[in-house]
Amino acid sequence: MTALPLGPAPARRTILRRRIRLLVAATIAYNVIEAAVAITAGTVASSAALIGFGLDSIVEVASAAAVAWQFSATDHERRERAALRVIALSFFALAAYVTFDALRALLGTGTAEHSTPGLLLAALSLGIMPFLSYAQRRAGRELGSASAVADSKQTLLCTYLSGVLLAGLALNSLFGWSWADPVAALAIAAVAVKEGRAAWHGDTCCTPPTATPEHNQSDPCCRTD
Repeated sequence: MTALPLGPAPARRTILRRRIRLLVAATIAYNVIEAAVAITAGTVASSAALIGFGLDSIVEVASAAAVAWQFSATDHERRERAALRVIALSFFALAAYVTFDALRALLGTGTAEHSTPGLLLAALSLGIMPFLSYAQRRAGRELGSASAVADSKQTLLCTYLSGVLLAGLALNSLFGWSWADPVAALAIAAVAVKEGRAAWHGDTCCTPPTATPEHNQSDPCCRTD
């Protein structure tokens, strides 16, 4: 039996590259706005969690910009390793800041006030980010791009942070449970370190799918659902 080629056809690859570029551009645009709103609202409310969320958006911009740089070249595979290293460092930077901010909050440094803009921003991000992450992860896996998949995980982590921020702001406003947000944030920091190590080593579960149906069904790395 003649072996069939790996990955999508050239025309399909062109469509996937264009799709990833559009998704990355949308992610960058949204995160720039998100960072500005979060840092402003956090400063007004003296909320370290909101300010940290804004800084996380900047980290996400750096990660997405690395993928945008990679896919600006026709032969994007040659830039894969460099893009993965930038994404890995973005994960580590995020984990370091979230850990620092969480420990500072647990030690009782400062008391955050209620922030309606912060609650609205966290809820909006919780609704938008999963769709961007899923679409980019699906395209990245089909194309076989480790960097696109890694960046989609960075976006997914931003979704988790949105949920943590929303819960933390709500619990603090309703019950004064200031410890809820930093405890959950420490768990997310651990996940960020794990994903950063995976990105650094290129282990992102995105080998291009083969044309063999049996392999595609048995290997979860090849699935796009």
